[in-house]
Amino acid sequence: MITRRNRFMLIGISLIFLSILTLNNLISGDWSAISGGRETLVEFWQDDLWPPDWTLLEARSYPVCQSSIGFFCSKVYIGMIETMKMAFVATVFGFIGSMLLSPLAAKNLVPAAISYPVRIFMAATRSLPSLIWAVIFIAIVGLGPLAGVLAMTFYTIGYLGKLQYEEMEGMRSEPLEASRAMGLSRSEITLLVVIPETSNGLLSQLLFMFEYNFRHGTVLGLVGAGGIGYYLSYYIGLFMYQQVMTFILVIFVVVVLLDLFSMFVRSFVNEEKDVKRPTWSSIFLSPNSSSEIHHKKEK
Repeated sequence: MITRRNRFMLIGISLIFLSILTLNNLISGDWSAISGGRETLVEFWQDDLWPPDWTLLEARSYPVCQSSIGFFCSKVYIGMIETMKMAFVATVFGFIGSMLLSPLAAKNLVPAAISYPVRIFMAATRSLPSLIWAVIFIAIVGLGPLAGVLAMTFYTIGYLGKLQYEEMEGMRSEPLEASRAMGLSRSEITLLVVIPETSNGLLSQLLFMFEYNFRHGTVLGLVGAGGIGYYLSYYIGLFMYQQVMTFILVIFVVVVLLDLFSMFVRSFVNEEKDVKRPTWSSIFLSPNSSSEIHHKKEK
């Protein structure tokens, strides 16, 4: 008899095998590019990427820096702050829009005649990546951060809205049945029951979306939508990869800091003390063996 664990392993192995066959079909069986990729990467790293150009952390020559700290006048800081502002505004506006629409898309809150049209609208807003939305809004409002903010806002409504209405549909049915028995309206149920019950997931999604918008906002400058992507596009066009490497490292550091900030904020709503963290023994050993090891450690 096939156990659940063996079934999952069989499915996983089958998916990996199918993926390899599909990749082989995509590249027409020519694996030479992969085999020679390591030498190319090492050469590109040593000759073009490293070391980064740390002078970009210094104050730019024009306009004259008014701050006593030169870093605050550097291209890295200016581009990073502009992208951060764009991501913040787009996340807030997108969150408001998605919170207004997601209760109308949840099948356990509204009839299908309402939920399906709203879902189709959300699917339309996220069917195009924010980079394409940026090109569209540049044609409407011109070059600059406004096009980037509008692009990320539209995409946030569709992307975050899907996460939110799925979170609402996954909530327990008892609170909904009790609130309907009390005669509450749909808006009251949403505000007083649904949002409080799903607040932990909604907060986590909000923080994730802000991080996502910052990461994606770094490339919107490639099409003229402002932010740190403008400098990336400029230096990539000139094949100045040491400068590009500097911006990449800064983006990486900021994303890590945003993730740590997200963990800190969510720690106020997560009941971490009441939940036992998984251990390596619980992952790789049977439940009985893992339990024995855990009891020995407690003694």
